[in-house]
Amino acid sequence: MSVAEIKKYLGTKNLVIGADRTLKALRSNELVKVFFASNAPEALVRDVEYYASISNISVEKLSIPNDELGTICKKPFSITCIGMRRIVEKKKY
Repeated sequence: MSVAEIKKYLGTKNLVIGADRTLKALRSNELVKVFFASNAPEALVRDVEYYASISNISVEKLSIPNDELGTICKKPFSITCIGMRRIVEKKKY
């Protein structure tokens, strides 16, 4: 289910790709969910799980490695961490 979610939001601006950008968005409470590759570094996992527990955000560890996650996201590099932003509806005036 989670790979399907990533593919669904790939063309939109709702995905935050990369560990640094995901941590920054997590600290500012912009995310709803965080995905990890199966071979993510333990230090990164601990940091993200800590901030996610404070903000009550779900964390999911994928069964695919980081190089395959990069391929799924159509990037020429490996991706360890992806965050999903809150979907904010724009008000019509």
